[in-house]
Amino acid sequence: MKKTIFEEMGGTYIRHGDYLIPALTLPKEEEQRVVGVWGQRHLRYLKEYRRLLYLNMLTSGRLNGYLADIEEQAQERFERLVEQMKQAQGITEQLKVENVLEWIGRMNNIQVCAREIVDKEIIY
Repeated sequence: MKKTIFEEMGGTYIRHGDYLIPALTLPKEEEQRVVGVWGQRHLRYLKEYRRLLYLNMLTSGRLNGYLADIEEQAQERFERLVEQMKQAQGITEQLKVENVLEWIGRMNNIQVCAREIVDKEIIY
């Protein structure tokens, strides 16, 4: 039987019944880095709306590194935004001591606003 181009390039087949299926494996990622909430949200976006980019990165072994970078960027941006908004609105530790409920409400508002900004700028 004549070798196929796939076999000439070093590929092998696995027999399943009457069919020969190429034995394909994904390349190993260089390093396993942590992908948190921001990275998972971006992954969901890639799967739903940027399918080709997702598949290219998955098959080339670059997906985890890319998502870890997105995670780091988004987390840094989120923390920076929260600090800037706290300063702009005058939220201090003194307010936390004097009126805990007001401090919690204002901080929740700031975090929601910062999350929306990060979503718009980095995640989606």
